[in-house]
Amino acid sequence: MLSIRVSFLLSIAYLGKLGVCAPAASSAASASGSAAPVSSTSVSVSSVSSSTAVTSASTVEIPPATPASSAPGSSATVPFADTDPNLPLWGPDTNPNDPVVAPIRGQLGAPILGPDNKPVDLQNPDLLAPPTTDHGSVSNAKWPFSLSHNRMQTGGWARQENTGVMPIATKMASVNMRLEPGAIRELHWHKTSEWAYVLKGSTQVTAVDGEGRNFVATVGPGDLWFFPPGIPHSLQATNDTEGGSEFILVFDDGAFSEDSTFLLTDWLSHVPAEVIQRNFGVNQDAFAHIPAEELYIFPGISRQYPPPPLSVRSLRRYTVPGPDSDAPQSPQGTVPDPYTFALSKLNTTTTPGGTVKIVDSSIFKVSTTIAAAEVTVNPGGIRELHWHPTMDEWSFFIEGEGRVTIFASQGNARTFDYQAGDIGYVPTAMGHYVENIGNTTLRFLEIFNTDRFQDISLNQWLALTPPDLVKAHLNLDDATIAKLSKTKPIVMGPDTSN
Repeated sequence: MLSIRVSFLLSIAYLGKLGVCAPAASSAASASGSAAPVSSTSVSVSSVSSSTAVTSASTVEIPPATPASSAPGSSATVPFADTDPNLPLWGPDTNPNDPVVAPIRGQLGAPILGPDNKPVDLQNPDLLAPPTTDHGSVSNAKWPFSLSHNRMQTGGWARQENTGVMPIATKMASVNMRLEPGAIRELHWHKTSEWAYVLKGSTQVTAVDGEGRNFVATVGPGDLWFFPPGIPHSLQATNDTEGGSEFILVFDDGAFSEDSTFLLTDWLSHVPAEVIQRNFGVNQDAFAHIPAEELYIFPGISRQYPPPPLSVRSLRRYTVPGPDSDAPQSPQGTVPDPYTFALSKLNTTTTPGGTVKIVDSSIFKVSTTIAAAEVTVNPGGIRELHWHPTMDEWSFFIEGEGRVTIFASQGNARTFDYQAGDIGYVPTAMGHYVENIGNTTLRFLEIFNTDRFQDISLNQWLALTPPDLVKAHLNLDDATIAKLSKTKPIVMGPDTSN
């Protein structure tokens, strides 16, 4: 009797072990979404051990794994990644009433029942219906200048982006400024450096350094200027084009505000009149007509007292800057290194998928805190998978439509869509790419708070790592290993499979 009871208890224990182990293996395969199908198997308990007395044969069914759509099979340690496409589901030109414009991807999500801002949805398909590869949390990395408050002046306007509207962008801030022909951004200086890229028209810039050496130059579309912290300077649009000029300013401090600029008129309006008189060695009437408050942006007209009626101040009366050669001659000479750089004339590096120009202090010597790249990506191409090892990237999209996925480590990744006029931001060392998802050329700027441009190419890294080590990580075959590039591709073409 004791023998029968012991045998029975052993049988129950063994069946319990099978009941726990078999479904767990099946669940793991099913959860992976990519394990190979396993056929149903019957296990005869009575035939497992001849030393165990079982009064009757028992069987346990092991259910098959559920195959995924790609089903490439299981690796030795973890499931293989899904290879199904994760393209944007619509674009800015999609009909807003198309049912595809909804937070639905495959079997995930559901339609919106309440109010919805369709124009925003159309521009951000990867926020409303993100790719399944997105995971976890990444701070917002998109800011359209269209959402920035605009400061309008007689002669132009300015709108800014800083941590007040884009908290992730801690290392750099920016201003988009427009000057009508002859309009002046008044003489001023900053606690930060100022880097600029000209979008349209031409602008004459002036400056004087701490040694009393002066500088005057005119820059056109695609050109740059840079002023170190504390260097006084001015900006004035020429009449080379009917609309004057427009440019992007970048400052090496994410908390920078254009409203904190040190302005000539603002300073003098807060200095006692007798101090001004003694400082310049003039009589009390010499500075009797200085503005009582800052001018900021104003039309370059001859100052008359009393001033002419506003209706008389038409564009035809604006005075425009004279030739650069008209600058006063300083007894100390001119600055040794120019504050401007003709990026528009820099030789372009052409790749299978686009072009790139890189400018930093190695060729633009005064630009010691800002390095930049101007990149174009052809339709279907990508700015390769890469990261920047020691600096954040502030980007500005000039034309086209782009898509960026930011990998922030620990399984965190998020995808953003960009159009012309948008700002992007990628913190230090975070992996990313820039994909052209439109039908026209994508052009954008990569800006860094550093003196030298630097990036790490994923393609090049793998190509220069021992092949067996790469195979151990990624299960690549020899043909794929052979295609890895030992030089940086920078911009990949739309079809690299051949």
